[in-house]
Amino acid sequence: MALSSSQQFKYWSIALAVFLVVLWSLGNVLLPFLLGGAIAYFLDPVADRLERLGCSRVIATAIITLLSLLVFVVMALLIIPTLVIQISELIGKVPEYFNNIRDFITNKFPDIANSESTIRQSLNSLSEAVKSKGGALIEGAFASALSLVNIIVLLVLVPVVAFYLLLDWDNMTAKIDALLPRDHAPTIRHLASEIDRTLASFIRGQGTVCLILGTYYAIALMLAGLQFGLVAGSVAGMLTFIPYVGALVGGGLAIGLALFQFWGEWGSIATVAIIFAIGQVVEGNILTPKLVGSSVGLHPVWLIFALSVFGTLFGFVGMLIAVPVAASIGVVTRFGIKGYTQSYLYQGTEISNKEPENAPTADT
Repeated sequence: MALSSSQQFKYWSIALAVFLVVLWSLGNVLLPFLLGGAIAYFLDPVADRLERLGCSRVIATAIITLLSLLVFVVMALLIIPTLVIQISELIGKVPEYFNNIRDFITNKFPDIANSESTIRQSLNSLSEAVKSKGGALIEGAFASALSLVNIIVLLVLVPVVAFYLLLDWDNMTAKIDALLPRDHAPTIRHLASEIDRTLASFIRGQGTVCLILGTYYAIALMLAGLQFGLVAGSVAGMLTFIPYVGALVGGGLAIGLALFQFWGEWGSIATVAIIFAIGQVVEGNILTPKLVGSSVGLHPVWLIFALSVFGTLFGFVGMLIAVPVAASIGVVTRFGIKGYTQSYLYQGTEISNKEPENAPTADT
C-alpha cells in the first residue's frame, strides 16, 4: 500500500532533519570526505574520457591521481611558500600605506586632515590596529588552518578518499539509483540530472575559469613588476566565481598597490589596469561562455547568502557544501515553480472549465 503524500512529506522531512543534525554534529570530521568527494566529482568526467579512449577505470584513476599529486607537490613547493611570504610582507606594509594616505590627505586637504580631525584620528587608529594585530591575525589564521586541515588530511586522507570514490563513482551512482523510491524515481532522476548539469557547469566550469584567470592575473602582474602581484592575482582568481566581485576586489587591490608602488609612473599603473581589462574581456567573451554557459541559474546574491548561512552554521565544512546545496535548492525551486504555474492553485478552476478554442461545437 502506497503512502499518502502527507506521510511521505513527514518521513522525508524527518530524514532531512536527521541529516542536518548529523552534519552539524560531525562538523570537521567530514572535511576529508567532503574534499575527497568534491575532487572525485570534479575529475569523474576526465576518468570517463580516459575510459572511452581505452583505459580501464583503475588505470584511468591511477593516471589522474598521479598527475594530481604532481600538481599538488609543485604548488606546495613553489607557489604556496611564495604566496605566504607575500601575504606576510603585505600585512607588514599596510601601516606604511596608511601613513602615505594620511600624508597625502594632509598635503592636499590641510583643513580637513588636521590633528583634531576625525579622518586623521581614524587613519591613525586603523594604522596602529593593523600594525599591532596584523601579525597576530595572520598567525592565528594559519594556526587555525593548520589545525583544521592538518598535514595528515592533506597528504593522506583526502587523496585516498578521492582515489576510492573516483574508482567506484559509477558503481555508487548505480547503487543509489537502485535505492530510489519507485514511484518518484523518474522525477528524482530528472532533478538529479538538472542538479548535475548545474553543478558541472558552475563548479567544474567556473572552477576552471577561476584557475585560468588566477594564473593569468598572478603571472601578468608579477611580470608587470607589481610587488604583491601573486596575492592580488590569487584573490582575483578565487573570487571570480562570483560575477564581477573577483574583478572588482582583485582589480581594486592590484591598482591600489600599483598606486603606492608606481606613483608618478602612470604607464605602469595603466599596465595593471589593462591586465584586468583584458582578463575581463577574455572571461566574458571566451572562458565563461565556453566553460560555464549561460543557463547555470545561480545568482551572485544567492551564492553570497548561501556561503554566509552555511559558513555560520557549519563553519568551513558548511562553506564547502554551500554551493552544491545552493545549486540543488535552486533546481528544486525552479521545478516547484514550474509545477505551481501548471496547477489549479495558480491557474484557477475557470481555465480548466474553458473549452479549447478549436473544440467542435454542437452545430458541427
